[in-house]
Amino acid sequence: MQTTWHPQLLAALDTRPSVGRLMALCEQNYSLLLRLVPGLRAMRGAHCAAVAGHADLHLEVLEHARYTSLLHLTYYFPHAQGRRPEPDAVLRAYHDARQLEVIELRQADTVLSSATLYERPGLDNKWRLNDFVGKWLAFCLLTGYRFAPRQEALLSEQGA
Repeated sequence: MQTTWHPQLLAALDTRPSVGRLMALCEQNYSLLLRLVPGLRAMRGAHCAAVAGHADLHLEVLEHARYTSLLHLTYYFPHAQGRRPEPDAVLRAYHDARQLEVIELRQADTVLSSATLYERPGLDNKWRLNDFVGKWLAFCLLTGYRFAPRQEALLSEQGA
C-alpha cells in the first residue's frame, strides 16, 4: 500500500526557516515578552527581576518611540574584571506589528549581529537568534521572572 502525503502535512513537517516562519516566531516572542514585562510601554530605565536560587534578570528600556521600544536584557555574572553580561541581548519590540526582533546577541565574547538580509544565510542567522531568545524568554517565564513597572510610572500613565 502506497502512502499519499497531503501537501499541508508536508508543509507542517518542513522546519527550514522562511520569512513567514520568522515573522510567526517574532510574534510568539513578543507575546512572551509582554508576559514577562506586562507594563513595558510604561517602563523607563533599568529594572531587575529576582527569583530565589537564580541570577537576577536585568532589563533596561533604552528608548521608546511611537511604535517601537528598544530593550537590553541580560543576567550579570561575577567575572575577574567585575560583572559579565551573559547572554546579552538588544531587542526591538514593534508594538504595532506585535513582533520582537533580536538586534544583537552577545554570548561568550561573541557578537551575533542580526543581519538585515531575509535570504540565506542572513535568514538562517536571524532565525537562530530569535529562536534562542524565544527559548530564553520561555525559560524566564517558567522560572518565575516578572518585571513590574514602578508604581509612579503606572500612576502617570493613568493620569493620576
